[in-house]
Amino acid sequence: MTIATARKLFGTDGIRAVAGEPPLDPTTIFATGLALAHSLRSETVARPTVLLGRDTRESSPWIAATLAAGLRKAGARVASAGIVPTPAVAFLARAHGFHAGVVISASHNPWRDNGIKLFGADGFKLPDAVELAMEKEILHHAASIHAAPDPARLPPVEDDPALQDGYIRFLIDSVPGLSLSGLRIVVDCANGAAAAVAPELFRRLNADLAANVTLLNIAPDGRNINLNCGALHPAFVAAEVAARSANLGLTFDGDADRCMLAGAHNNVINGDAILLMAARDLQARGLLTGDLVVATTMSNMGLEAALKRSGIRMLRAPVGDRYVLEQMQLHNAALGGEQSGHILLPHLATTGDGLLTALVVLDLIARTGKSIDELTADLKVFPQVIVNIEVREKRPLESIPAVAAAIRAAEEDLKDSGRVVIRYSGTEPLARVMIEAESEAQMRLHATAIAEAIRHELGV
Repeated sequence: MTIATARKLFGTDGIRAVAGEPPLDPTTIFATGLALAHSLRSETVARPTVLLGRDTRESSPWIAATLAAGLRKAGARVASAGIVPTPAVAFLARAHGFHAGVVISASHNPWRDNGIKLFGADGFKLPDAVELAMEKEILHHAASIHAAPDPARLPPVEDDPALQDGYIRFLIDSVPGLSLSGLRIVVDCANGAAAAVAPELFRRLNADLAANVTLLNIAPDGRNINLNCGALHPAFVAAEVAARSANLGLTFDGDADRCMLAGAHNNVINGDAILLMAARDLQARGLLTGDLVVATTMSNMGLEAALKRSGIRMLRAPVGDRYVLEQMQLHNAALGGEQSGHILLPHLATTGDGLLTALVVLDLIARTGKSIDELTADLKVFPQVIVNIEVREKRPLESIPAVAAAIRAAEEDLKDSGRVVIRYSGTEPLARVMIEAESEAQMRLHATAIAEAIRHELGV
């Protein structure tokens, strides 16, 4: 059994569930604080320090308070950066010598969900083996706790504004001399963590927020995070760019670790295109080690072809930024990422950062004098469809005869003219069917057949 299949609490991106329900109920959250503090005390010092950050969900404050109570009960000290993107916690934990960082966010999930993501002192997500060991201790504590603290009776965690300010300074320092002169930009903050940072960030970049930068969805109410906006709905910012005659759109997910773009013609530009632009730029500056890029199984075959024309190899990792990073570290790659807009630039940051990605793209446009559409003009994507099926359980798909037969039929039919990728989501009760093919008719035929087989056998 692999570590991934042995997990009960942790998915591919921390613990994630409906807020208030197991495994994100007060008892388990309190137990997570206990387990993390105990883990740090056994490895480092008698009284470790832990940094918290959160997104804008209604449940984030009480989860932070409950987690902090568990950490303090086990002897840890707690600081909070307040509402900040996930990558801010990764950066600040490393820069300020915290022993761990914790982000309370469910990223792109609906507002009812929330989650707990853990980072080590080095700014990287905790390895699978560490999470699995912690998981056992969390479950042990949760089973022995008679009554967890009532979140309503806990004091709120006190935020330190200087920490958020430090993250903004890091972003600006990452693109020295960046000028937004002559650019009209639309920024969709998804009513999430970016809404707390982007206004001040662009102000410090000397952007005229009235004239050349338009900020949208910067009024979170606890329930509107990701609601018909943000990186999950990039068509929104694309339409706004066209309507406002802007040059470029930027859009982030709820915790702002991902960035998607929009061009001037109501067109969405995803993570594949960002990887292409960044790879060519790094290559031109002699920074693309081994002329190599790490993408995922979901990246379009068109990206692979475009990179090859520039003499750049592409490796594919399983979906999930931790798996992309593993391959990058194995092959000493300078660039990796996902089609969803999660881009890894290890010379700048330890984890994907949507705001940093946006600034890197803006810097590239400023240096080259080319539009985003010009920089991505030769990316010819294969027709691709992704079908999500809600499932009641996650049985191995190859063990279900009807599903296995539908997959086998698609693979035999497409052969070298397409790809079939079927996987379960690591954060939601979904099976994802991705078909890519030169023929759109073949693509849709097989996607429908496989999706129907899964729905019949496992659907809710």
